[in-house]
Amino acid sequence: MISNSVFKNTVLFLVLSILSCGNSFDAKGKREKPKAHDTANKPGQTTIAEIKTGADNYEKYLPILKDKKVGVVTNQTGILSNKTHLVDFLLEKKINLQKIYAPEHGFRGTADAGELVKDGKDTKTGIAIISLYGDNKKPKPEQLAGIDILIFDLQDVGARFYTYISSLHYVMEACAENKIPLLILDRPNPNGNTIDGPILEKENSSFIGMHPIPVLHGLTIGEYGKMINGEKWLKNGIQCDLTVIPCLNYNKEMNYPLPVKPSPNLPNDQAINLYASLCFFEGTNVSLGRGTEQQFQIYGSPFLPKTNFSFTPKPNFGSKDPLHNGKVCYGEDLSKAPRVKGIELKWLLKAYATTSDKTKFFIPFFTKLAGTKKLQEQIETGMTETEIKKSWEKGLEDFRKIRKKYEIY
Repeated sequence: MISNSVFKNTVLFLVLSILSCGNSFDAKGKREKPKAHDTANKPGQTTIAEIKTGADNYEKYLPILKDKKVGVVTNQTGILSNKTHLVDFLLEKKINLQKIYAPEHGFRGTADAGELVKDGKDTKTGIAIISLYGDNKKPKPEQLAGIDILIFDLQDVGARFYTYISSLHYVMEACAENKIPLLILDRPNPNGNTIDGPILEKENSSFIGMHPIPVLHGLTIGEYGKMINGEKWLKNGIQCDLTVIPCLNYNKEMNYPLPVKPSPNLPNDQAINLYASLCFFEGTNVSLGRGTEQQFQIYGSPFLPKTNFSFTPKPNFGSKDPLHNGKVCYGEDLSKAPRVKGIELKWLLKAYATTSDKTKFFIPFFTKLAGTKKLQEQIETGMTETEIKKSWEKGLEDFRKIRKKYEIY
C-alpha cells in the first residue's frame, strides 16, 4: 500500500515533469519566468541557479583586464546571472572598453540569418560596433588597432552549422596574426555532452561548417576554442594566445535552459533541442517554420501530402522573406514532441519519401549542412535511419578521442 507522503511526492513529480516542457522567451529574447525544473536537477546535484558562466566568474578575468584597452565579441547573449549585459558590467568596473565586435544577427541579436549586419555605434554606450559577418567575418588589423586584449562571449548551441564557432575561428586567427591575447568567457552547451551526426569533409568546408567535426560536437565554446588551437586549424597552423574562463558548478549532463534566445529563429528550448535535426531542411524545399512563431518546431511544404496540420509562412521579426512565403504548407507540429538526444532523421526521411517530386527536394546547400555528399546519397538510395547512423560510428569514435584532450568539464 502506498503511503500518503509517497503519493503526494509522486503527484508533485508528475506536475513538475509536465511544467518542464517548452521553455520560451519573451519578445525581447529574455527567458520567461522560470518553470520548476529550471532551478533543480537530480537530488544531490548542483542546481541550475548555482551555475556560474564564465562572465559570472569575473574574479578570474577582471584582474587580467586591468589597465588594458579591451575589445569584446558579444551579442544579446552576453549577460551575467543578474541580467546585466557584459558591456555594461565592464563599464561599471571601469574597464577601458574600446570596441564591440558583433557576429551574425548583430549586437542586439535582431538580424535575420544571413542578413548583412552593418558597423555602427551602440546607442546606449556610444561604443563603436564592428560587424563580423558578411564580407568581414575576420577582424582586419586596422579594426583591432589599439586593442590590448579581446574578449569572446557568445552563447553557442553545440551544433556545427551554428555560425558562432566559425566566428570564433576567425577571431582567434586575427588575434594570433596580430599578437592579441584572447579571453573566452565560457558558457554551458544546451545540448550537453551529445555527439552525433556525420563528420564534415574538408572539401565541404564553409562558414556553416569549417572543421572536421560532427553536427553535434558536445563541447562548450571554450572547449571548442581549445580544440581549434590544439588541432592547429587556424591558417598556416598558427595558434592564438588563448585563456578560457570556465563555468563554475557545471557539468554537461545538466539540463541547461538558456536565459536569452541565442538568435531570432531559436525562440525556446524546444527549438534549440530540435535544431540539429530540423536544420537539414534548410537544404531542401521544406520549410522548418521560418516566418511563423514556431521556428525549428514545425516543418512542412506545399509539396507534402495534406494533413490536419498546416501553416502559412509570412514575413516576421526573424525572417523577412521566408521560404514558401504566403503559401500553405502541410507537415508536422513537433512543438510538443519529447526531447531528443542526438539527431533524429525520421522527419527528413519521411518528408523525402512523401514529397510530390523527389528531384526537386534537395538543393545544393544540403551538402554544406551535412558536411558530406553521402547523406543525400544515402537518403536517395533508400537507406534506413539505423543504417545511416551506423555509417557515422567510426567517425564519431575517432572524434571522441580528439575531443577528450580539450574537455574542461
